[in-house]
Amino acid sequence: MHPCYSSFCEIGSKIFQGLRFFAFFIAFLIGAASQMQAETLANFLPKLDPEQFYPGAQSFGPIRDDIPVAPIFLEGETVAWAFLTSDFVGTTGYSGKPIHVVAGIDTDAVLTGAELVKHSEPIVLVGIPNSKMIALTEGYKGLDLKAEAASGGDAHDLDIISGATVTIMIIDDSLVRAGIKVARALGLGGLAPRVDTGPSRLVNMDLDEIKDWTTLSGDGSIRRMTLDVGQINAAFEATGDAKAIDRPEPGAPDDTFIDLEVALVSVPSIGRSLLGDAEYHNLTKWLGEGEQAILVMGRGDYSFKGSGFVRGGIFDRFQLIQGDNSVRFFDKQQKRLGDLAPADAPSFPEMDIFKIPADAEFDPAEPFRLQLLVQRAIGAVQKVFLTFDLSYRLPEKYLVPVAVPVIVDDSAEEAAAKAALWQRIWRNRSVEIGILAVMLLVQTGVFFFQVQATANARVFYWFRIGFLTFTLVFIGWYANAQLSVVNLLALVGSLRGGSFSWDAFLMDPLVFIQWFAIAAALLFWGRGAYCGWLCPFGALQELTNQIARALRIPQWTLPWGLHERLWPVKYIIFLGLFGVSMVSLQTSETLAEIEPFKTAIILKFVRDWPFVVFALLLLLAGLFVERFYCRYMCPLGAALAIPARMRMFDWLKRYKECGSPCQTCAIECPVQAIHPTGEINPNECVNCLHCQVLYQSEDKCPVIIRQLKRRAKAQASAASLDQALSNNSEISKP
Repeated sequence: MHPCYSSFCEIGSKIFQGLRFFAFFIAFLIGAASQMQAETLANFLPKLDPEQFYPGAQSFGPIRDDIPVAPIFLEGETVAWAFLTSDFVGTTGYSGKPIHVVAGIDTDAVLTGAELVKHSEPIVLVGIPNSKMIALTEGYKGLDLKAEAASGGDAHDLDIISGATVTIMIIDDSLVRAGIKVARALGLGGLAPRVDTGPSRLVNMDLDEIKDWTTLSGDGSIRRMTLDVGQINAAFEATGDAKAIDRPEPGAPDDTFIDLEVALVSVPSIGRSLLGDAEYHNLTKWLGEGEQAILVMGRGDYSFKGSGFVRGGIFDRFQLIQGDNSVRFFDKQQKRLGDLAPADAPSFPEMDIFKIPADAEFDPAEPFRLQLLVQRAIGAVQKVFLTFDLSYRLPEKYLVPVAVPVIVDDSAEEAAAKAALWQRIWRNRSVEIGILAVMLLVQTGVFFFQVQATANARVFYWFRIGFLTFTLVFIGWYANAQLSVVNLLALVGSLRGGSFSWDAFLMDPLVFIQWFAIAAALLFWGRGAYCGWLCPFGALQELTNQIARALRIPQWTLPWGLHERLWPVKYIIFLGLFGVSMVSLQTSETLAEIEPFKTAIILKFVRDWPFVVFALLLLLAGLFVERFYCRYMCPLGAALAIPARMRMFDWLKRYKECGSPCQTCAIECPVQAIHPTGEINPNECVNCLHCQVLYQSEDKCPVIIRQLKRRAKAQASAASLDQALSNNSEISKP
């Protein structure tokens, strides 16, 4: 080995040791210098201007002892109250910590202002301008919490920023629920405090007598709302919308627009009477613990179902509202009913049973209403909407009093609200979840049947190119589900701080599913199952390198000694970030900008120029050295490589000749993960399976070539022997 090269390697080794020491030294300085600020209203108020929360306001008053709110004064009078959302609700974001918003609320229960004061959301830290998040939060000024309480929090439209959907939903959920709690606690806008002493009455499940349609309609077991064409046209005329008025419903004024009827069929007597014993039995098997069901029947010109549920899986023309809670139904919560059991029942073109989930906190003993949304098109894509309410109260004969009041723990209500939020997110992304599940199944099949998958080199090459392209486009640019070392740092931070909650990590279903799959894959295949197949930035590097090869851009192979000494760099970067996260998660998330994922994948290069230049430089290096960033700089790859040492199986097949004398796999390995002696380094392997293609190659693998030559020689010898025997037999003939 050349002495200059040895000196260079020695100097490089010392530099890396110095970098390791420097990273931990910086982490120590940050820890010594940083002072954790309390996340309380008292801490944030001195930094805020009262005018942000009420026009002309002059000061904040002292925070109350009983409720963590502060009065906002105008000329000595209390005109509004300031509160911190995290004091009232515990919804957490990606970081496992609440998003802290200070808001103002006036005596009429209307938000007078909202300021995003602190967060640890990586989706914002990684590139979405904080100004966008602040502006969106400030947009909640003027939100009427009385209407939100009446509609269950759905009286307003949700403004979504691309790439930050989940974070926005968390801010929205925190502001609305916290605002309603403050309004109730202070009695603002006529909202009275909720006294939760449990249900005073329960449904009598032992009452199951059969009744006819006339009796059920007469005693209120079935409730009805009828709207004719004249009523609908009059209602739209009352809006004053000229376009809506110019497009009246066709037909005579007394024609039926909709005849809507509803019944609570999870009540045994009502359910058996309307559905029949067999159908009611099926219903009880369909419903889980704590779930209820309503039967909705409709006839007339207007459909209460519409066609929206076919496209999006949600019934958007009606919802169930009870108190502060609202329930929208999805296609999986609906079953069509063919016939009604009572002989005197009228016919309905639409009859559907809808399941009310347990987490909706629906109480069948309390009144509720079915809110019908009537729409009228006023343009190609524009519509005007009106709502009509069908009220329902279960007749008293179905109810029995509760002898002992049950005190409901507020923490249970909070947990249910957080669970409902992530469940709604999962339902909204069911299509993406299904596609990702198919991708994982295909990848698992390839790994389990790698011999068959890699038998044809050309077919496997184009399969891998197609898979990586789909990974980049779907997981990366479309779904924004690129994993990051920030996810791991947030997990460690939440575990260390005792604030771990599954709800926080379930907010992004595609990210959660990928981490779950990685946890399993690490035991079988190591980090390559993700890095080599499911990482969008890794896919981008490999695809651009393949384009570079097609354009005959020269490829550089680093000397093995230098290449091996560059491996530790990514581990040093990861350990440095991990050390900083122990004292300041927010600082470590900022330093994690060494990952170009956010720039290249999440924000699609729409970002400040220094970040774009950095990402492009890494991709440029990857044109000459395939997966340059993956090999030497990726802290996520380093973090996954550490537990990957626990893998239970060695799936990649090798010959004893690999490495000595054959070097084909080591030379052709795209990331130089194979030692010159033939061993595969599992910490560096990305499971591209190229070595398995070579393992079966009749053109490149010396072992296979030698086997083929022996086989051909044996076949030739056998053919010669057959020919000789044939000739002898000819000679011996008379």
